[in-house]
Amino acid sequence: MTLGFIIIATTVVSLFSLVGILFLRTKEKVLQRIIFALVSFATGALLGGALFHLLPESLTIGNQAFFHLTIGIIVFFCLEKFLYWRHCHKGICDIHTFTYLNLIGDGIHNFIDGVVIATSFIVDLRLGLTTSIAVALHEIPQELGDFGVLVYGGFSVKKALGYNLLSAILCILGGLSTYFLSPYTNILKIPLLAFAAGGFLYIALVDLLPELRAKASLKESLAQLIFILLGIGLMLGLKFILPE
Repeated sequence: MTLGFIIIATTVVSLFSLVGILFLRTKEKVLQRIIFALVSFATGALLGGALFHLLPESLTIGNQAFFHLTIGIIVFFCLEKFLYWRHCHKGICDIHTFTYLNLIGDGIHNFIDGVVIATSFIVDLRLGLTTSIAVALHEIPQELGDFGVLVYGGFSVKKALGYNLLSAILCILGGLSTYFLSPYTNILKIPLLAFAAGGFLYIALVDLLPELRAKASLKESLAQLIFILLGIGLMLGLKFILPE
């Protein structure tokens, strides 16, 4: 019964990655305005997710968390360099490298969500249900932001939905791994949290913020600031409203 609940919960959470389907019929000009807002929102959500959720939880192992966070930043830097060298020619990229980085970082985060959900169900059914609801509510705004980043980075709407779903399926893998290999996944959970935090900080500060800075008008800059603060504020609010 516990395994069944884990599979159902992680599958439902994974399906929230398809929230971008709401924009399939949106006109191109309107979609671009929405994407502009979502990228700004995603920047704030990545910062808030890393600083208010992932990093504080990983600090339970002490200063080693900053070591794993630093590794995350360096690894994502190396990955971006490799992706740029592999996929870009003469400085031109059809798909921006930060889209792949976002998928990797989000995939790690989704895997950890699966670990958290499964661990909660193993301890207690009610705790598992509460945790699953908390994770689901946390995922909706994040998946919207991820969808916006992928479309802004060059993916079509349909490809963005597909890749986002592939990344989200790692939540199911995390849940199953925890159920069958709980001693090993629990050991890896904390370092992975700090590693993912480093990746999220790198994407937000190195890739997305410079992109947003290219929009120079006062009106656009104010709109960016508002949506960035909304992303940060939502993650901060979830910190106090929902259990970790």
